[in-house]
Amino acid sequence: MRKECVKEAATIEEAKALIAAELEAAEDAIAFEVVQEPQKKTFGLFGGANAIVKGVYEVAESASEAAKAYLETLLATMGAKATVEIKEEENGCCLMIEGEDLGFIIGRRGDTLDALQYLTGLVANRNEKDYYRVTLDIGNYREKREQALKGLAHKMANQAARTGRKNSLEPMNPYERRLIHTAVQDVKGATSWSVGSEPNRHVVIGPSDDNPKKNSRNRRGGRGKSGKSGEARTNNGENAPRREKLRDSDYVIKPPERQIRQFVSRSNPLPMADGATPPEKTKSEKELTATLYGRIDL
Repeated sequence: MRKECVKEAATIEEAKALIAAELEAAEDAIAFEVVQEPQKKTFGLFGGANAIVKGVYEVAESASEAAKAYLETLLATMGAKATVEIKEEENGCCLMIEGEDLGFIIGRRGDTLDALQYLTGLVANRNEKDYYRVTLDIGNYREKREQALKGLAHKMANQAARTGRKNSLEPMNPYERRLIHTAVQDVKGATSWSVGSEPNRHVVIGPSDDNPKKNSRNRRGGRGKSGKSGEARTNNGENAPRREKLRDSDYVIKPPERQIRQFVSRSNPLPMADGATPPEKTKSEKELTATLYGRIDL
């Protein structure tokens, strides 16, 4: 950062001393420029002028101040009326943004705020040998988000430990995923891991290897509720044998076998007028070999 100061004094040395006091720096660290030489009065009464000296001091700007100046420029470009304050932390700083109607700076799930934080961190580490961590916060958004993520992680971890099932969370950035992993470690019988690639990389919470719920589900080897291995559980809670898998031949539709009734000849079934039994009609060869279900005599 560049600081400048102009002083007027009777002599050049006095002007330099005034500039060094104003800039709070040693004279050998300041670049001086004599704008006007001192002039003596004629006969000690007329004319004369004081010396005018300009001093320039190059201040080594800290990482936090560089990040603040860059962030203020970004916010002004975005049309945000906000102020930035520096909160020094170990191995870094937190830039507190204050103002009204700053929701658009946070963005969806803090995406815009994370992008500004990334750019500001690049500026802060431009001249730093060791990594200098820069965090941006608006209205304690970071703290509220962190508490919400921890509560969600504990809830899903307890559910996974109780049921033995795994659940996937929404995509998150590496910092938020690390918060989830840390919170899941507090729940016994649950574990977490990350899957996918950026920007869709997310956390999956499931039962740990020593969870008996996970082992029992693996022994069953199938979905749904069941009792002992190889048996299914009915609606009334009793164990029923598991149905066998159908074969290809079971899908072939076979026509039902139709029973053919035996043909019985009914020629002249009624007795004659005198009550005598009518003579039996001789059966033809066609009648003997017929496969009809019946016959109607006219």
